Amino acid sequence: MLTAPKLDYALLAPILIILGAALLGVLVEAFVKQSLRARLQLAIALTGIIIAFEQLYRIRNQGTSIAAVTSVSIDGAGIFMQGAILIFAFLGILIIADHDHFAPQASALPGSAEEVSALESGKQQTEVFPLTLFAVSGMMLFPIATDFITLFVALEVLSLPLYLMAGLSRRRRLLSQEAALKYFLLGAYSSAFFLFGAALLYGYSGSLSLNGLTDAIHGSGGNDVFLLLGIVFLSVGLLFKVGAVPFHNWTPDVYQGAPTPITGFMAAATKAAAFGATLRIFYVGLDAAQISWKPAIAAVAVITMLVGAIAAISQRDVKRMLAYSSIAHAGFLLTAVVSLNKSALGATLFYLVAYGLATIGAFGIVTLVRDSAGEVTDINRWVGLGKKSPLVASVFSLFLLSFAGIPLTSGFVGKFAIFSAAYESGNIYLVVAGVLSSAIAVFFYLRLILMLFFADATNDSVSVVIPSILTRIAISITAIATIILGVAPSLLFNVAQNFAYFLR
Repeated sequence: MLTAPKLDYALLAPILIILGAALLGVLVEAFVKQSLRARLQLAIALTGIIIAFEQLYRIRNQGTSIAAVTSVSIDGAGIFMQGAILIFAFLGILIIADHDHFAPQASALPGSAEEVSALESGKQQTEVFPLTLFAVSGMMLFPIATDFITLFVALEVLSLPLYLMAGLSRRRRLLSQEAALKYFLLGAYSSAFFLFGAALLYGYSGSLSLNGLTDAIHGSGGNDVFLLLGIVFLSVGLLFKVGAVPFHNWTPDVYQGAPTPITGFMAAATKAAAFGATLRIFYVGLDAAQISWKPAIAAVAVITMLVGAIAAISQRDVKRMLAYSSIAHAGFLLTAVVSLNKSALGATLFYLVAYGLATIGAFGIVTLVRDSAGEVTDINRWVGLGKKSPLVASVFSLFLLSFAGIPLTSGFVGKFAIFSAAYESGNIYLVVAGVLSSAIAVFFYLRLILMLFFADATNDSVSVVIPSILTRIAISITAIATIILGVAPSLLFNVAQNFAYFLR
């Protein structure tokens, strides 16, 4: 006789609240007249995130709890990652609310009469709000999922809305649609790899849960070929989502083609969710098989750090440069996966928050730099921007210095913590590779800062638009947080260390 699964709805409430807000947004799209949709959708999205965060705060002291049989576990690292994703979503939606970045009618062919008519009528793309919330719900489930079916469902729920949103750019429509198509096709392949890897690991262990996989590895009761192949295929799917080499080729194209607010949200929140799931899988499910996968992941980490830093030097587009920067940061974070200790886990939690806040702020600045045709991302046209808009250039430089790991910024503390954890675990070669790639990265960050402040503006230079109050709030919060976490990192670092544990 089948029994109904026991679900703890209080623990699942943050995800359910976000899903409920997303469904309410769909109903608003269907039944509310267009003139009221934008403000109502924004209010629903922000309210849903605030309520979800409040509920998450309530359950923060629950310790380790099973929320849905063997499918979902609530523990310190999971709660911390969910909170970080909600913060990124809140800040991201503030920037997304500037509808000037989105096509008025995504279904219209670029340059067609239908698109011109939509532009003239003043249509706004408000579907982006429920799509963002659906993505957030998947991102919140991904780091706390503890069986392969739930992991795969969460992966698809977070990915599918992002595929759509990448193609919604108002300008350079063909580039945006190309980015969406590339992201979708490569994402589908990576999902297939992930699913095939999960199937092989199920064949090896006879269990879909991470704990069942651990028990099977300890018992050595399965075919080791299935185990090794399963780890390989599963890792491909995960490494694609974090943008690690050699599965990174989608990153620069999608970052460049997607609407900039979506790029910022995706770069911060998706990386947090993907690394949250990756850490849980390797720390919990594959801990007993670390001899099999550590050398490969370590090699990927080194290559990712170096390729990301070196490739960024030659970029002439700000968004592509930030994309390769994110690839290098994925390599830094992979060192924590290899380190496999509590210090590394706590350092990763801190790093993801510090990096995510700076990333949202940096892409928020990019949305402000425009000419008569709209947003400008050509680095050569940013020359002398510091003389025209010193405040905007200074804030952008702050984020770049944080990415570079300069002292008194949150990025420095994050890198120091991760490299310290790698050193403690005996992976000195990862520390050497990380420091070397960071030194390379400093070059192109400082080069851009010098172009902003110490070069004369050209005749083809750009201007900075006055940001909306919502964009101003988002950029201000991220800039202040970047400074505070650099000057007084213990405010967050101690919290991250306290939450650095998984339910086993």
